[in-house]
Amino acid sequence: MNSVAFLSHLPDDSGVYLMKDSKGEIIYIGKARSLSSRVRSYFQRGAGHSSKTSYMVEEVADIDWIITSSDLEALLLESNLVKHHHPRFNVVLRDDKQYPYLRLPVKDDFPRLTVVRKVENDGALYFGPYVPAGALRGTLRVIQKMFPLATCELDLSQRVERACIDFEIKRCMAPCIGNQSSEEYHRIVAQVRMFLEGRDRELCDVLKASMVAAADRRDFEEAARKRDQLFKVKRVLEKQRITQVGMVDQDVIGMARDGALLAVHVLFVRGGLLIGRKEFFWSNVKELSDHDCLRSIIEQFYAMDLVSPKEILLPFQLEAQSVIISWLSQRKGAAVRVTVPKRGVKVRLLALAHENAVRRLQEHAMRKMLTVDASAAVMRDLGLAAFPTRVVGVDISNIQGAQPVGSVVVFENGVSKKAEYRRFRIKGVDGPDDFAMIGEVMQRFGTRICSGEVPRPDLILIDGGRGQLSSAQVSLAKLGLDGIEVIGLAKARGETFERVFVGGNSEAIPLDPHSTATHLLQRVRDEAHRFALTYHRKLRGKGMLDSRLDEIAGIGKARKQVLLKQLGSIDKIRHASVEELQRVRGITPQLARAIQSSLEQG
Repeated sequence: MNSVAFLSHLPDDSGVYLMKDSKGEIIYIGKARSLSSRVRSYFQRGAGHSSKTSYMVEEVADIDWIITSSDLEALLLESNLVKHHHPRFNVVLRDDKQYPYLRLPVKDDFPRLTVVRKVENDGALYFGPYVPAGALRGTLRVIQKMFPLATCELDLSQRVERACIDFEIKRCMAPCIGNQSSEEYHRIVAQVRMFLEGRDRELCDVLKASMVAAADRRDFEEAARKRDQLFKVKRVLEKQRITQVGMVDQDVIGMARDGALLAVHVLFVRGGLLIGRKEFFWSNVKELSDHDCLRSIIEQFYAMDLVSPKEILLPFQLEAQSVIISWLSQRKGAAVRVTVPKRGVKVRLLALAHENAVRRLQEHAMRKMLTVDASAAVMRDLGLAAFPTRVVGVDISNIQGAQPVGSVVVFENGVSKKAEYRRFRIKGVDGPDDFAMIGEVMQRFGTRICSGEVPRPDLILIDGGRGQLSSAQVSLAKLGLDGIEVIGLAKARGETFERVFVGGNSEAIPLDPHSTATHLLQRVRDEAHRFALTYHRKLRGKGMLDSRLDEIAGIGKARKQVLLKQLGSIDKIRHASVEELQRVRGITPQLARAIQSSLEQG
C-alpha cells in the first residue's frame, strides 16, 4: 500500500482489527492487547515477515478496528467475525454442522436416552460429541442391549393394556403396564450414567451387588440376568476402554504440517472411551505459524455448539493461553484445563492424534497425485480451456414428473466437498420434462455463483445427453456465465461405454472405460445421482404416507393435524403403536388399528 496514514489513529487498547483491500473486502481479522502496537508491527521495515504476510500487507488499503473491554471479549469478537466473513488470509474452520449428543433427562420420572444435535441448559445430562454419527449408533445399540431403558414415546405415567415386544425380549421392564416403578427405573438410569461417564468399577460393583441380592432372596432368574448383564458390561468395557479408568473427559488435538498443508485430528475421549474423532484439513497455510493455526482452530471449533470437556490436550503451549482457558471455562460454566502432556497415557493419546493427522497428509498427497493425473486427462481428452480443479455435478430425480428434485455436488482436487452440496425442489416445471428441470436447477445455482454465495466452478458435469447439456448452457448464458465449461455424461442405448457431450462439438466423445479421466467423471456423476435420488426418495416417502393417511376413513384435516402435532411427523405416526395412537385426542381404538394397518401396508 502507498499510504499508512491510518496508523496514526490506532488506539492503544485491546480489540479486534479488520484489514481491507482496495475493494473494501475484509482480507484478515486479528485481535491484540494493543491495537496500535500490533497493527504497526505489520508495517515496520525489516520486521522479517513471511512472504505471505508481506503479500497480505501489500494488499491492505484500510483498517477498521473495534475496541473491547478485555482480551477475552476480543477473542470472542474475533472468532465471531472470522466465522461470519471468512477472510482469505485467516485459517477458517468451514464446518458448521451440529454434532450429535446423547441426552439423558435425569429429572424426568422415566428418562429416555435420545439423540440430539443441540445442547441446551435444561437440566439434562449430555454425552458426546459422537463423530462420526456411526459411533453414536454403535453406542446406542450397546446400551440398549445391556440396560433395559424404554425407547418408546409413550407417557409412562399412564397405563396401557399390553406391553410391547421390547418387554418380551427383556429390552424394557414395561413401566407402561405398572411392572416397574419410577424408583426402580431410575436405578437403571444411574447404571447408564455410570457407563457413559466411565465409572467402570462402580458400575460393576453395583451390578455384582444386585446379582448377589437376587440370589440371596432366591430369585435365581433375576440373578442370572444380572450375571449376564455384568458379563456383557465387562466385555464391552474391555473392548472399548483406551485409557485408564477414572480419567476426566478429554479432547486430544493432534496437528501435522507439510509446507502449505495442515491436518488437524481431534479425539473425543469420554470416561476413558474414545467415542469419536473429527479431522480438518487446509491446503494454503504455508506462511502461518503453528501457534496461529492452532489458536484459530480452537477458537472456532469450540465456538460451535460443543460441550467442552474438562481437559484439552495440545501438542504445544499456546500464546495467551490463559485467555483461551478463561473463554473455554466461561462457555462450559466450569473450569477447563488446557495442558501439554509430558508423560504417561496422555502423551500416548496425543501421539495417536498426531499419527492420524500425519496419515491424513499422506492420504492427501496420494489422492492429489492421482487426481492431478485424472484432471489433466479430462482436460486433454475433452479439449478444455482450463484445468478442472473445481468440478460440479448436476442431476435430476423424479418419477413421471412427481416430486422432482435436483442436486448439485462439488468436488475440489478430486475430493467431495459435502458442506457445499445443494439440493433443489423443482418449482417451475409441470410434468416429466428433464430438460426444463436441468434448466431451472442451473438458473438457481448460477444465480448463487453470480452473487458470490458459491465459488465459480471450472467444470459443470450434467448427468444426461445433448438435450440436458443445451438446457444448462442456455440458463447459464442468460446469467452471463457462458464462459464456464459444461459437459454432459451419458451412455448410448445398448452401449456399455460412457460418452461425453461437449458444447460446440457435433459428435459425442467416447471415453475409454479404463481411463483415469472416465473414473473421475463417473465419480462426480454417480455422487450427483446418489444425492438427488436420496432426496427424491425422502420427499416421495413423505408424500406417499401423507396421501395414505388422507385415504383412511375417519381421518379428516383436523384429526390429521392433531396426529401430526402430538406425534411430531408422518414417519412417527407410521411407527407408532396402537396404544400410542389411541392416546391422541379423537382417535378411537378402531381408528388407531386402521391407521396402523394402512401405513404398514406402505
